[in-house]
Amino acid sequence: MGYIILFLGFVAAYIIGSIPTAYIFGRVIKGIDIREYGSGNVGATNVFRVIGKVPGIIVLMIDIVKGLICVTYLASGFLYLAPVTRPELYRILVGLFAIAGHNWTLFLKFKGGKGVAASAGVVIGLIPKISWLGFMVWLITFFITGFVSLASIIAVISVPIFTLAFGEPVEIIIFTCLLCLIIVHRHKSNIRRLARGEEKRIAFFKKKK
Repeated sequence: MGYIILFLGFVAAYIIGSIPTAYIFGRVIKGIDIREYGSGNVGATNVFRVIGKVPGIIVLMIDIVKGLICVTYLASGFLYLAPVTRPELYRILVGLFAIAGHNWTLFLKFKGGKGVAASAGVVIGLIPKISWLGFMVWLITFFITGFVSLASIIAVISVPIFTLAFGEPVEIIIFTCLLCLIIVHRHKSNIRRLARGEEKRIAFFKKKK
């Protein structure tokens, strides 16, 4: 029975992660399918470009919270019902299911976002100190280059390095390395555009003409 309860935690995390926030905002605010505009990605950056700054920021926050809730409150609830000897490993697995839901959402024929926001929420919940370091790397890279994609790639690469530097448990190191591979792979089209000089910058403080 305990294993069934724990498995239900994975299912719940996947469903929560699958909530397509960007798609919902596109439908509610503009009456559009966000997948047919901009980059076609179901993520906060595309909402920012297509719908506006405020909706984009709200989508980003909600997607971060999805991951955070899964590894904190959701995982804790299922661990209370079925305690395990390695709760941290269970939280990591719950986080992976939440990220998988965001990337391959149940509600959009298994096509979702690139996983950066949901992954950020999971990392905040599991290793808050390192999440802040990763955010600082993202922020510095973004303000220097203006590329959200490049900032996300460099930030996610920095996270496993920080986990090694701070001597985090081996399961956390493996998790962040896996996260790095997933997110870099999800950004392969952005990497190609960056190499060709075709990637679009975001001018956060400039008004649209």
